[in-house]
Amino acid sequence: MFVSARATILHADLDAFYASVEQRDDPWLRGKPVVVGGGVVLAASYEAKAYGIKTPMPGRAARALCPHVISIPPRMDAYSQASREVFAIFDRVSPVVEGVSIDEAFLDVSGLRRISGEPSDIAAHLRATVMAEVGLPITVGVARTKFLAKVASGVAKPDGLLVVPPEGELDFLHPLPVERLWGVGKVTAATLHAHGLRSVADIANESESDLISLLGRATGRHLYALATGHDPRPVHRRRRRSMGAQHALGRGAHSIESVDATLQLLVDKVAARMRRAHRIGRTVVLGLRFADYTRATRSRTLGVPTARTDVLSNTARALLESARPLIADRGLTLIGVAVTNLDGEGIEQLELPFDEPVPSADPGSNETTATHRPIDRHALDTVLDHVHCRFGAGALTSATLLGRDHSEGVPMLPD
Repeated sequence: MFVSARATILHADLDAFYASVEQRDDPWLRGKPVVVGGGVVLAASYEAKAYGIKTPMPGRAARALCPHVISIPPRMDAYSQASREVFAIFDRVSPVVEGVSIDEAFLDVSGLRRISGEPSDIAAHLRATVMAEVGLPITVGVARTKFLAKVASGVAKPDGLLVVPPEGELDFLHPLPVERLWGVGKVTAATLHAHGLRSVADIANESESDLISLLGRATGRHLYALATGHDPRPVHRRRRRSMGAQHALGRGAHSIESVDATLQLLVDKVAARMRRAHRIGRTVVLGLRFADYTRATRSRTLGVPTARTDVLSNTARALLESARPLIADRGLTLIGVAVTNLDGEGIEQLELPFDEPVPSADPGSNETTATHRPIDRHALDTVLDHVHCRFGAGALTSATLLGRDHSEGVPMLPD
């Protein structure tokens, strides 16, 4: 795989994303220790991190470290909207964007020198644009490889910009602790520390065969390559292989009607996401978690791929019906639905209405008797999507879903 001789890969990472959105929207929170989430810390501002607060720390532990910490309930819709706005800027900056999570992405800016300037100029412009248009701080690392760009952004945080020139890669990388290497968690770090390997330079000075003996073939080769500056992975756009949603029901008994309504709400969300992304899918998967913490899945593959809400809903309900004996025996604490085998074109083959009833004439009368005509589900889904986009998902819904939470849930990468 060709690796550019110039530093043309950007890793852009929003700083303390959830907390930054809250501080942006409420000026009173700026400069104060803020955590998002009550029982568990989902995000912490840098002022809170200064007290040692981390994610996913229990809220009680966070308050013990900083008694005056400010806890804010999460607003997932606001985070999703901010993520979409930032990714729209990424797409304007570079034609090749690889999302890593809702708040970070790799951008390949090779070939843009004459259009947009040097990579460092592009990175600076990106940071200024995100702040001006979205109001959020973002850190950017620039390097020749994805790994070094990500390490650079981590070192430059918060709200910084760091360029690693090709000739200075090892000088930058080797003094860093082994925890900076992708794939080094607590267990691997403890193993490395036990053998006197604490810096990236220590890893690079070991032979690959010794690392394989210590960590196994895959991990040993991987860490040796990173420590010596080798990372041939290109930046490339990735499309989802599946789209899904899930909902925790909690322990205790749940009525059939309640579970069915929850499933319908999940299907509505997944189908709408698929249509927004111009994707259609062939396989419907039902995921279940029981009271004994075991899990089970049921799936069914359709004859033709679709994004129609009614087809996906009927299939999911049939899967749920087949699992009812298991649910009755074990109890249900979580339900989820996903559509896999996605088609990237989003062009659905329409069916001819051979079974549609034909208007009939009443013998002895000049009038034609109108018969029931089936609903055009494609048109209905389109109208509902427009209404939900403008007024929110709860503005128009079925009676069984009245009063239920129609929010998007945990933000995800753009589809």
